[in-house]
Amino acid sequence: MTDDPHQFTHAAWEANADVWDARMGDEGNDFFNLLCWPSLASLLDVQPGRRYLDIACGNGLTSRRLASLGAQVTAFDFSANLIEKAKSRSINYQSLLTYHVIDATDEQQLLSLGEQSFDSALSNMALFDMADIETLFQTLPKLLKPNATFVFSLTHPAFNNASSMHVAEEMDLEGEIKTVYSVKVSRYMTSYHAKGLALRNQPKPQMYFERPLQYYLNLGFRNGFVLDGFEERAFPPESPQTFPLGWGGNFSEIPAALIARFCKV
Repeated sequence: MTDDPHQFTHAAWEANADVWDARMGDEGNDFFNLLCWPSLASLLDVQPGRRYLDIACGNGLTSRRLASLGAQVTAFDFSANLIEKAKSRSINYQSLLTYHVIDATDEQQLLSLGEQSFDSALSNMALFDMADIETLFQTLPKLLKPNATFVFSLTHPAFNNASSMHVAEEMDLEGEIKTVYSVKVSRYMTSYHAKGLALRNQPKPQMYFERPLQYYLNLGFRNGFVLDGFEERAFPPESPQTFPLGWGGNFSEIPAALIARFCKV
């Protein structure tokens, strides 16, 4: 087993491609549909004919959503297995979608997509899977047109990181016995990486690269972006609990995800 976090991550996604594709399918899961996509679509303000760059596209779920709205989409992932899954699910959008196997940590590969080619860029739940995001943030301004936007979603760095634990406690609240759900976090300020399972049945653990929110924001500011959109998303109270302590309605006061929009200036 390699000690290089980037190589470990690449091997993990190649190994987990089948399971992830089967789980996300054509429609996505509750995390995507309830938390991410409504805010992503709103902040992107998708317009037919505009060119969008889908970064770390996985099996093409977000790419197909954009194409279904008439967008021209260039999408890439560093997993050849995932790109094959994406292509096989995107037959109906061949005129609007182009897929590439590209490593987001490689500037020359990124620049091969075309400088000042894109009206917007999107990264859904992927930046924390990348060992290096500085190369991407430094290169994106070259790929984007003037005044273009970059919209990304993350597991919430403060509440949904590799150190977080879900807790259920019973208490007497004003004469009524209630179960109270909370999240316990032991690490946040210092960047670190740790192995984890996003899907309980995936063959190989993936690597999470945990960074505080200020890291993402300051990285954007240093590379010519301004923050002009920000949303924190929690599951609605009526959302089902797939697992007793999994993300769902029991944690409706704690945001599991955030979505942000940078604008190139």
